[in-house]
Amino acid sequence: MKNEGKDVIGFGAGEPDLDTPGHIKEAAIGAIQQGFTKYTPASGTPELKQAVCKKLYTDNGLLYQPEQVVISNGAKHSLSNVFAAILNEEDEVIIPAPYWVSYPELVKLSGGIPVIISTRKNNDFKLTAEELKETLSSRTKALVLNTPSNPTGQVYKRVELEKLVEVCVNNNIMVISDEVYERLLYGTSTHVSPASLGDEIKKLTVLVNGVSKAFSMTGWRIGYTASETSIAKAMSDIQGHATSNPNSIAQKAAYAALSGSGDCVEEMRQIFEKRKSFTVNRIREMPLLSCIEPQGAFYIFLNVSKIFGKLFRGEEIRSGEHLAELLLENYLVALVPGEGFGEPEYARISFATSMENITIGLERIESFLKEIQ
Repeated sequence: MKNEGKDVIGFGAGEPDLDTPGHIKEAAIGAIQQGFTKYTPASGTPELKQAVCKKLYTDNGLLYQPEQVVISNGAKHSLSNVFAAILNEEDEVIIPAPYWVSYPELVKLSGGIPVIISTRKNNDFKLTAEELKETLSSRTKALVLNTPSNPTGQVYKRVELEKLVEVCVNNNIMVISDEVYERLLYGTSTHVSPASLGDEIKKLTVLVNGVSKAFSMTGWRIGYTASETSIAKAMSDIQGHATSNPNSIAQKAAYAALSGSGDCVEEMRQIFEKRKSFTVNRIREMPLLSCIEPQGAFYIFLNVSKIFGKLFRGEEIRSGEHLAELLLENYLVALVPGEGFGEPEYARISFATSMENITIGLERIESFLKEIQ
């Protein structure tokens, strides 16, 4: 539609609209000029692994050695490596819903079985220890945790993680901890890595992170894992056969990102926080919509269920996907229906776009809602 010249406001993007900070781009340009354009070790350069280890110790209180770190082609590739390394056929992986759309598919690609737990709105869509216990089976291999969450923006508190961790340790369940949004937090929210809650859970945890979200480097494709050495070696071997090393130039850029002051991240976080507050307040002024205020990431999860069964220009709105189609076709606003996240009564909008786009897009959504009968 954009190619046809239509003025579509996109709320679907899972990436910051802000540019990659200048010092990171300069590091990449320098790498090219210095001829750093050859193969690197399959699991990443020693200097970037050291930078990851330093970051994990400084930010998360976690002590890892370089041989426990694997640098990959983005955090999604890291997750793919994790499941390929730890899963045997029909091993079960527990995934709380709503979930990021790729978790179940990555599990299935490695022969595993995704076991979805529908979490409750009144608990801010966070998994409880009781829900986890009820879902365990003899085939349960791992639990996926994503905090801050995509799509809900919710953040697990330390006490909530401690209860989940206790269940995992007692039942020898691995934790795949996706922490890619950890630096994008709002209000009084704080990030706690499950691996920091004791030696036993650290051994069971594979920490997944990357530079895409915090440093606005989605296209650079650099993610990383930290885990027990045996798992790291397995992932390194898999990656060596599947893709070889991550992009050499992007690794230099990632090193500049992780070894820098972090001021650029805070500047972007503040911009996102202003957008978040504006968007939440506008949504709360609208009929038929409700949302839980996000504590992190850059998404708002909208409850659109009150619209179902109502009429738009004489046509009954049947589902979230149908709602998204009508909104796009008639008001040129794109959002992501909740079916892909395992919550069909919801839709996700991203505020990782300009304030101008947010303002115009929300005005269009409000106009659309006024036509609902």
